[in-house]
Amino acid sequence: MFQIIFRKFGNRIQAKDDLLSGLTVALALVPEAVAFAIIAGVSPLIGLYAAFMVCLLTAILGGRPGMISGATGALAVIMVSLVLLGNERGEALGLGSEMGTQYLFAAVILMGVIQIGCGVLKLGRFVRLIPQPVMFGFVNGLAIVIFEAQFPMFTESPTTPGSSWLVGNDLQLMIGLIALTMAIIFLLPKLTTQFPSSLAAIGAVSLVVIGLDLDTLVVRDMASIGGELPSLVSFSIPLNWDTLVFIAPFSFILAAVGLIESLMTLTLIDELTETRGNSTRECLGQGVANVATGFFGGMGGCAMIGQSIINIRSGGRGRLSGISAGLFLLAFILFASSLIEKIPLAALTGVMFMVVIGTFEWSSFRILRKIPKTDAFVLILVSGVTVVTHNLALAVISGVIVSALGFAWKSAHHIHRESEVLTDGVKVYHLSGPLFFGSVTDFNLGFNPADDPDCVIIDMKDSRVWDHSGLEALHKLGERYLNAGKKLKVQHISRNCQELLRKAGSMVDITVLPDDPNYQVAQIKLPEESAGAS
Repeated sequence: MFQIIFRKFGNRIQAKDDLLSGLTVALALVPEAVAFAIIAGVSPLIGLYAAFMVCLLTAILGGRPGMISGATGALAVIMVSLVLLGNERGEALGLGSEMGTQYLFAAVILMGVIQIGCGVLKLGRFVRLIPQPVMFGFVNGLAIVIFEAQFPMFTESPTTPGSSWLVGNDLQLMIGLIALTMAIIFLLPKLTTQFPSSLAAIGAVSLVVIGLDLDTLVVRDMASIGGELPSLVSFSIPLNWDTLVFIAPFSFILAAVGLIESLMTLTLIDELTETRGNSTRECLGQGVANVATGFFGGMGGCAMIGQSIINIRSGGRGRLSGISAGLFLLAFILFASSLIEKIPLAALTGVMFMVVIGTFEWSSFRILRKIPKTDAFVLILVSGVTVVTHNLALAVISGVIVSALGFAWKSAHHIHRESEVLTDGVKVYHLSGPLFFGSVTDFNLGFNPADDPDCVIIDMKDSRVWDHSGLEALHKLGERYLNAGKKLKVQHISRNCQELLRKAGSMVDITVLPDDPNYQVAQIKLPEESAGAS
């Protein structure tokens, strides 16, 4: 039996690494899942069920082995309003004031359906169009957010907003144990790589805390994580059109944030492991996981960059690492809640601080003055929006838009022309650079039909028509020459452009040549999707 499992998930050494890293991840998942559930305004068990199911199902079905998914803060902050409004809506309908969780489950199911639709349409491939400065800004901003998320651990009750800060000996001991955790994680790999340093650090610090009876530093005031197997939700809310209209905006936002965070994390793990995941399969896996989670009473989730890095750094590379993390988490809920609740916050906080150090792209400081100003601005913008709003989708979309506008502005200035007059009096303009909406103004200003001879040729051998605006510019230029009683010819444009100009009834005389280029207007061809990842 075990030999079959090892053949399925890799050799024995890799299987051992995956199991140990999965245990490390599961231990670190517990306080985060509880905290995110409290942020969303639901029971801690709802967060734990989501962490278990999303982690397990995406590990099996997703497109990125070694990536960890679960309940996340990025989704939790969106769910706050949904739960509150759902409670109000339930009370208004006479169903009770605790219906927010049921509306949340319905929204998570719809979120998963939307993500499955994105996978079917292969929209995940467009993550490859995200520029590198956006990626740098994303990981830097996320590292800062993870760092900020550890601040409550320095209070008397981490899961209670507004709790008092630790002072005196408690604070000193907390800092000391965090430093010990970080030191073990940093130094152990220099001695041996046979055991995950994060797991060793958690175990060692836990022994110190329990052995010295440092009760003030264990997980305090965290609701019991003990529970039963999740069961199918029995919906009390009306599953009708009004409910769909109510949850749909939240579901679309949750789906967008979840996919963007997951696909960005996938790209980061690709870089760390020098392998390639499958974005389409990841969209489908995330969608199926969220549909299942919603039906079984979980708050939904997506990829977790912090936990994914812990897994990779601990040696987890295969699907078994995510599967074992989910199963270990389920075991904690069912059998070992009393033991897990004794893990000191200092150990988990130290692990997350090392994640912050490993996540932050420190080289961005070195290259900031060497890259174009637009790229530097995008990097800082994405980091800032991530930190201020905690909305990763908004940060990434803002960065992509600014990068696209910057690219369009630069490309608009790359349209050039050189002219020559042939012996028969025909004037030839040799055009170079892209002809699209950003460059048509400069293109039009470069021609004066009144001063040109009776026959003019535009040679576009070194130019490309990118969009409809470029075609329209050629069409209108032909009209200008026609109104001046002159003829405009165009050569070396693609057959697709020729056909579109003819359909538009253009006055441009098109010269067909054997070496005409072959490209489609306004069509982006993406590389073929990876056949799959094992």
